Amino acid sequence: MILDAIVRRKREEILELRSPDPASLSMASRHFSAGLGAGRTGVSIIAEIKQASPSAGLLTAEFDPVEIAGTYATGGAAAISVLTDVDFFRGSLDDLRRVNDMSGLPLLRKDFLIDERQIHEARAAGADSVLLIAAILDRKTLQRFLAEARALGMEPLVEIHDERERETALEAGARIVGINNRDLKTFRIDIETTLRLAPGIPSSMTVVSESGVECEAGVARLVGYADAALIGTALMKSKDRLELLTRLVRAGNKKPASVDGIRRFD
Repeated sequence: MILDAIVRRKREEILELRSPDPASLSMASRHFSAGLGAGRTGVSIIAEIKQASPSAGLLTAEFDPVEIAGTYATGGAAAISVLTDVDFFRGSLDDLRRVNDMSGLPLLRKDFLIDERQIHEARAAGADSVLLIAAILDRKTLQRFLAEARALGMEPLVEIHDERERETALEAGARIVGINNRDLKTFRIDIETTLRLAPGIPSSMTVVSESGVECEAGVARLVGYADAALIGTALMKSKDRLELLTRLVRAGNKKPASVDGIRRFD
């Protein structure tokens, strides 16, 4: 399975990983969850920067993270996600550093974190949040990583895909839960995953729907279930990212005429 292969590679990487200079680990000043729609009827957009993915291959031949980040800021993204995995997504921490140097938006380091030092290097590179994947972290490790990130002013996005992982995230104390509509074992996508799992997450928490959202209708479908949608592939493949992002943001800002029932509990 691709997830197993990625984790094996990460274990190799951390053997050579060095902790950043403590002086570089200042507290994050941009609050990742601040603009993610919690407490309002609507869906914010987290726009993602990635050059490739295992499922879709190369997404764009012309890849300039700084230019893309500028487009996302202009288009109304609430935050930016930057893929930093080298081998499977053609990303790098340098991409994150470059975006941090020019962007005022909160930044998420999206990678497969299995060691606290990866959290430290994320903060040193400018991340305001990190992705923690429940499928590869047990509850105690997840709790430890949450505490480590929060000590640096970062509120992690804890990713889940099923009911068991949802309970792990909640028990560990997650405050931002990302529901991945993609099964990381099969790479199949089903947006109904968000609609199924979100009602079991307290409305006081922030829910992010990940993968499979490509158009205005997809964003509108999430209203009442998710506070934000993380969108990468559709934007990266688009010939006009600004136009697409503007439409997605507009769709997320629309207030529905009615909400059919309670979807999240208090």
